[in-house]
Amino acid sequence: MSNSPSQKILIWLPSPLGDAILSTPALSAFRAYYAGSHISFLANPAVQAFLSPCPFCNEWIKKGDSFLELHQQLRREKFDTAILLKNSFGSALTVFLSGIGRRIGYARDARSLFLTDKLVPEKQGQRFRPVSVMDYYLNIARFVGANSHNRNLYIGLQQRDRDALNVIFPEIQNRQGPLVILVPGGAFGPSKFWSPLRFARLADELTEHYKAAVLISVAPTRQEKKIAETIRSAARHPLLSLSDRPLDPGPLKALFEKADLVITNDTGPRHIAAALGRKIITLFGPNNPAWTETGYEHEIRIAGQAPCVPCDKPKCLQDEHYCMNSISAEQVFEAAQKILGGDAK
Repeated sequence: MSNSPSQKILIWLPSPLGDAILSTPALSAFRAYYAGSHISFLANPAVQAFLSPCPFCNEWIKKGDSFLELHQQLRREKFDTAILLKNSFGSALTVFLSGIGRRIGYARDARSLFLTDKLVPEKQGQRFRPVSVMDYYLNIARFVGANSHNRNLYIGLQQRDRDALNVIFPEIQNRQGPLVILVPGGAFGPSKFWSPLRFARLADELTEHYKAAVLISVAPTRQEKKIAETIRSAARHPLLSLSDRPLDPGPLKALFEKADLVITNDTGPRHIAAALGRKIITLFGPNNPAWTETGYEHEIRIAGQAPCVPCDKPKCLQDEHYCMNSISAEQVFEAAQKILGGDAK
């Protein structure tokens, strides 16, 4: 626990949902260290929705529509300290111009001038050394003196979310076999996408061998809805999908809570599942798994093999998507069998 007097502390969370979830062990550490202080979180609406209700802050700051509005809002709040988990130049400039006395964050993206307390990320040559995002944020907690041993992820969930899910997807309540969620999209870009046709083949195997209820979880975008419909069209058995029954964040969290298995590209829902204690198979392609290493014990990771891995690019620049295509449906089904056990029919 901190020996410092009570303060007003602003913590600016990262924007990608997966990164925000991976920051929750650090958020827990800050809450324990600054136990007598008032902590405000600043984040985009999606991050707030998935982490709420949240025991690690006293309030959420609703972000203004413009830089000027946010700057004025933060100046009125008279924060003593700003902790920047968000890496951007703009976040550092905003807290500097808002008159916050102590400003803590990583010295990167040309923003060192605006920080009073700086951490320097490690590099390999001209690139950042692959470090788990979770540890990247926990390093800031260590820097201020907080205990950083807790590595448990957090997602907020309420009973009303579960009730809403049961109304929208009553089939889940009445299923015969396990609930398997497929996550075939991702915000990073198509280089992380496994083949929709292989997802369809895998769904059929799970349905035929386990009488699984297979649900496709996609974002409400044209691209991801198209992926979902490709999978459904190629599959021999009917599949549930969020493409025609989208869920708000609350019921979506409740959906993942019910999953017996989540099979996903390396994307945000992977971390939702981990935070809820679900069993996971994660398919890696262009990105180094070290970036999102958490030590989560209920996960099987399958990494695609190719000479160009890892490229860390959102779009594949090769003639063929070698890394993701090297992962077969049979390989993923074998991993699923290890998790679902001997219940195959």
